[in-house]
Amino acid sequence: MPKLYLLLGGNLGDRTAYLRQARESIAAQVGGITTASKLYETAAWGKTDQPNFLNQVLEVQTELAPEQVLHTINQIEQELGRVRQEHWGARVIDIDILFYDQLVLQTQRLTIPHPQLHLRRFTLLPLAEIAPDLAHPVLGKSVDQLLKDCPDELEVWGFDG
Repeated sequence: MPKLYLLLGGNLGDRTAYLRQARESIAAQVGGITTASKLYETAAWGKTDQPNFLNQVLEVQTELAPEQVLHTINQIEQELGRVRQEHWGARVIDIDILFYDQLVLQTQRLTIPHPQLHLRRFTLLPLAEIAPDLAHPVLGKSVDQLLKDCPDELEVWGFDG
């Protein structure tokens, strides 16, 4: 069964509750969660004049094909109240596909691995917590090495709230 890595994030409302609800929906609709990182907090990336984000990475065993995963996580985002108004804008929940096994895929709607994961500390830090030796199928580096090489200097810290 394929291993799927998802990044959850949000910066509006009760952030921990939205992440919990997203995990529950993912487990019910996408597949069993085999590993979850702790929660991480970071300042907003890209569009910085907004509240801090909470992020978490999940490893999920799924029987869904990549396009089905995308459709399902988009539905989960909608069910939780996600409204897409502006690129990198504030949101209650965001769910991104980081990896789907070692698949390399580029379609009009979906790119796997996530095309910017190696540029974002808020993605790499929780991913390195649960899968430090996972190899990026395009860049040929482990997640740990990608984190060491990451140009992003935004501070990311464990969330205690």
